[in-house]
Amino acid sequence: MDDGLKCPKCNSEHVYQDGMLWICPECAHEWNPQAEGGVGADAAADQGVRDANGNVLSDGDAVTVIKDLKVKGSSLVVKGGTKVKNIRLVDGADGHNIACKIDGIGAMNLKSEFVKKA
Repeated sequence: MDDGLKCPKCNSEHVYQDGMLWICPECAHEWNPQAEGGVGADAAADQGVRDANGNVLSDGDAVTVIKDLKVKGSSLVVKGGTKVKNIRLVDGADGHNIACKIDGIGAMNLKSEFVKKA
């Protein structure tokens, strides 16, 4: 183990090397210390999907819907304040960049501009 190397995400000392990457077993964060300050790869990836408040979203996050949304092709409505757990970020051509399952409705895609990070 490298002297004094800690996880940049959770500051854990229990990190190990796997090839070119260092891995934290406590928070599952992976990074390359040779990349700009050890977080250069993460900073490029974090420029992607942001919620209505500008917070960066990632796979597995929980979000809250901020306004009532009609479900296309149905009479169902996703009410504002509905909490959605375990989202997946997708590259939707129509702007729907979050794939998720909502209780009582099922699998659907949402636009990140209509959610906030929970």
